[in-house]
Amino acid sequence: MHVHEIIIASKRTKFVYLWTMMKITDFLSSPLKGVFEGFTDWHCHILPGVDDGFKTLEDSLAVLARYEEAGVTNVFFTPHVMVDMPNETDNLRRRFDELQAAYSGGLNLFLASENMLDDLFLKRLEAKDFLPLPDKRLLVETSYFNPPVDLFGTLRKIEKAGYSPVLAHPERYQYMSERKYVALLDNEIEFQLNIASLTGYYGREAQGRAQWLLSEEGYSYCGTDLHRSSQFEHLLESKVRRSCLKELQETVLDVSNILE
Repeated sequence: MHVHEIIIASKRTKFVYLWTMMKITDFLSSPLKGVFEGFTDWHCHILPGVDDGFKTLEDSLAVLARYEEAGVTNVFFTPHVMVDMPNETDNLRRRFDELQAAYSGGLNLFLASENMLDDLFLKRLEAKDFLPLPDKRLLVETSYFNPPVDLFGTLRKIEKAGYSPVLAHPERYQYMSERKYVALLDNEIEFQLNIASLTGYYGREAQGRAQWLLSEEGYSYCGTDLHRSSQFEHLLESKVRRSCLKELQETVLDVSNILE
């Protein structure tokens, strides 16, 4: 078997991994839109007027209608909670109730949050003031460029508080190396894929990392991280490698055991 070493370099990082030579058919592309039949979106910013995502209720309802047309089943609203967007839990619940009251479609809607590992997070952790995913899974993120101080220590604190950390879009973190990914996975930290990463939406480096993590069965969840309607239209129009679609279907898209 021939193994090629692919080196992806940026100003801040050099990401090295082994890529096994595939059949030509593995590199053929297929439309991504078929993935959304029965899809659960674990990460989006559709809840209006609370962060840098959707601004109006009308726009949120419109994209939810597009979700239904595409076959999506479940949607978790995960607004940002961070020092720059210090959303209060009660206010997020109130805004979610307002959206639910206005929504008359068939999607299953849920409220959670995406939590930046910053000073505000540590205060919220002491109070256990979070909106988690099912089974007290807590969606967390870091800066794209620099790791938080004592990342592993913070993740341990989350676990000691009774939550299970889920790291949002790890393929986008430029400070990450293959060794760090493996160490996190070995410590049973779950990963959530931004599906747009597979299309190159965030650049080739994030795309390469996402493809590698997917091939290594590194992801447990998949989300759109949707901030505006045009991003969903991009996903519906995009194509990705057939091998990626197969890996998605086999390892990430079946969430029946989580939502039972």
